[in-house]
Amino acid sequence: MSEEGRFTIELQHIEAYEFRVRFDWEDAAGVLMDEPPPLGGKQGPNASRMLAAAAANCLSASLLYCVSKHEVPPGAVQTIATCRLVRDERKRLRIGGLDVQIRVSDEMAQAARFARCAELFEDFCVVTASLREGIPVAVEVVDGAGQLLHRGE
Repeated sequence: MSEEGRFTIELQHIEAYEFRVRFDWEDAAGVLMDEPPPLGGKQGPNASRMLAAAAANCLSASLLYCVSKHEVPPGAVQTIATCRLVRDERKRLRIGGLDVQIRVSDEMAQAARFARCAELFEDFCVVTASLREGIPVAVEVVDGAGQLLHRGE
């Protein structure tokens, strides 16, 4: 697969399990992420919730774009994502699945392009399609001088 682009986000540890996420878009607001108790204080969403939000947002935006292009009516969709957490064979918590329900307005459901878009939009959602195919993740841990301490798969 060819690489079409690249972006980088930065996480800065604040305290306990709180991290400030800074995006590569100058005008984009940062996000505070945290873990639920007993580790964190739920001061922001954790990674599992961000993943569910990313998939739900991507699917919603993909459907909106296909049906409406640049003339998106306000309130056209309401999306609910339910994340199922499960334990694997080693008792490690994992995301067992995501259920995403997109509720469209009557105006959107009656749009001329809706039926065709309903068949196509999932394939154009970068996040959901990538999750379904499995995303390779390379991990490195380095010290303050940049010396490699760990390389994972």
